[in-house]
Amino acid sequence: MPKYIISGGGTGGHIFPAISIANALKECQSDAEILFVGAQGRMEMERVPQAGYQIQGLPVSGFDRKNILKNIKVLFNLQKSISMARKIVKGFQPDVAVGVGGYASAPTLRAAAAVGIPTVILEPNSYAGVANKMLAKNVSVICVAYKGMEKFFPIEKIVKTGSPVRQNLFDVEPKANEAYEFFGFSTEKKTLLIVGGSLGAKTINDSVIKSLPTLLSANIQIIWQTGKLYFQNAKKTTEEFSQNTNLLVTDFVSRMDFAYSVADLVISRAGASSISEFCLLKKPVILVPSPNVAEDHQTKNALALVKGNAAVLVPDKEAQNMLITTALDLISNNKNLESLSDNIAKFAEPNSAERIVEVIIRLQKKN
Repeated sequence: MPKYIISGGGTGGHIFPAISIANALKECQSDAEILFVGAQGRMEMERVPQAGYQIQGLPVSGFDRKNILKNIKVLFNLQKSISMARKIVKGFQPDVAVGVGGYASAPTLRAAAAVGIPTVILEPNSYAGVANKMLAKNVSVICVAYKGMEKFFPIEKIVKTGSPVRQNLFDVEPKANEAYEFFGFSTEKKTLLIVGGSLGAKTINDSVIKSLPTLLSANIQIIWQTGKLYFQNAKKTTEEFSQNTNLLVTDFVSRMDFAYSVADLVISRAGASSISEFCLLKKPVILVPSPNVAEDHQTKNALALVKGNAAVLVPDKEAQNMLITTALDLISNNKNLESLSDNIAKFAEPNSAERIVEVIIRLQKKN
């Protein structure tokens, strides 16, 4: 029976690819045993069991750049996590360990590589993260989503696979009647989808609130996913517009496949997983890169598309003044929407999960 560890998480951008890889592994090897290793208290501890997989948690977390003293506990938990990861690897004895990014990925992959277990890491961003750069010299294969990653990694270890996305997104046709019915929307109006990633995005939400009258005076439909942290404020702000059937405000869109189906334009952060989805679904998008990520990698992700005329970039610091006006100008311009759709499709990497699984199984059979 083949056995695999998949490690990482923290955000949907890490968790969705991880689950997609696990599902693809099970399709190829139905008897495969898969164990996830995540970070305690992070969303993977809930989402992975919901997907039907076992998970063990490590007490690992990120460094606090604002309060240096708090890092004493972070370092203690890191050492504890390294020790726990060794025990998990020794006890489970995987054929291959896979890291998808996130706090738990580094200790687990280091533990596996140290005892000679083949290891694979996924780097979905156009600018490699610190943990993956540190792991690179010890891992077997590095799966990437962008060209030119040899500036970060040994070229002989790189395989361009793309980044896996949620497979259910492709089960619904574009402009499907059932999708419009789900939201109570009309097929005659254009639809703007506003999302800030799995945790929400303060800047995007503040921009919407600031320009709400302008947004609602346009003859379009709006799906606004605020994220849990910002939902109550958004709900309170939009109370006076509660009878407006063109506006749907929610903390979480349960049917993102329907949301993408009806969306003529998307406003989003520039996380790698989201970008992979936009490329595969050919969605015109305005990207507002988060400034609160390592090495400003979301801006680099966005620029890779902007250079190919495949997306529009609005900097975070300029969003409140220009995001909604930019969106309204764009959504009314069919020619520009069509051009963005055609160009972003050129960046698509289909069947990424299956291609990563091919790499994993090759290593498993060699081992």
